[in-house]
Amino acid sequence: MRYLGINKSIGMLCLSGLLFFSSCHSVYQLASIQSNSVEINSEYDTKQDNAAVAVFAPYKAKVDSIMSPVIGTCEVDMTSGRPESLLSNLVADVLREYANTLPGQKTDLAVINFGGLRSNLPKGDITFGTIYEILPFENSLCLVSLKGTDLISLFSDIAKVGGQGVSNVKLLISAPSNAELIDATVGGEKIDKDKIYTVATIDYLAEGNDGLGSFLKAEKRVCPEGAVLRHIVLDYVKKKTVKSEVITSSLDGRIQIKK
Repeated sequence: MRYLGINKSIGMLCLSGLLFFSSCHSVYQLASIQSNSVEINSEYDTKQDNAAVAVFAPYKAKVDSIMSPVIGTCEVDMTSGRPESLLSNLVADVLREYANTLPGQKTDLAVINFGGLRSNLPKGDITFGTIYEILPFENSLCLVSLKGTDLISLFSDIAKVGGQGVSNVKLLISAPSNAELIDATVGGEKIDKDKIYTVATIDYLAEGNDGLGSFLKAEKRVCPEGAVLRHIVLDYVKKKTVKSEVITSSLDGRIQIKK
């Protein structure tokens, strides 16, 4: 009981301190936020902690056995970047293709974000690890129904950030310094303002994130269970490999900047 009383007293003292400091108004204000990506690669292997290496060795062997197997071949080096890129075109096309395999589903277009593509796809062997590096997040497919007028608004959102990954779409936007939507087509046709279009995207964007707030105007939103984007891309690579086909992509002018 004695020790219980001491612990209780210490706990009350700590709680009182927390309440005291939380009641004080800070004179500091956030001025700015800066961030950058740091690639963790073999450069850091030159200063290994041998004791830590020994502890993690069994787990590393297990992870390597899962991530190292080759599942396909990439024909060209694929990077991501605005306004369009080989990698973003590939992933957007794969997402739309998968969505159209779902029962009773007809998907008009697909939209992904560059922020979700965290690495490049190099020419040569593709492993499980390669795809996990590109798509590390648990982003899942969402099918969003948008009226034509709201789809135009979504394309305006995309224009403002200088482009995103799209499929079955062609956008003409003005220069990044004054980025605005100039023209847009879906499947080679002008947008019918009264038509309802089905957009294949990821849950993160369907919630209006990454500057694509027009997704919140959705008439309907359906997110099939278990349809994780990473798994969709993995399955696509495996199926291509079974057919002895390589993974490739092309730049087709789906997003152009008016000079």
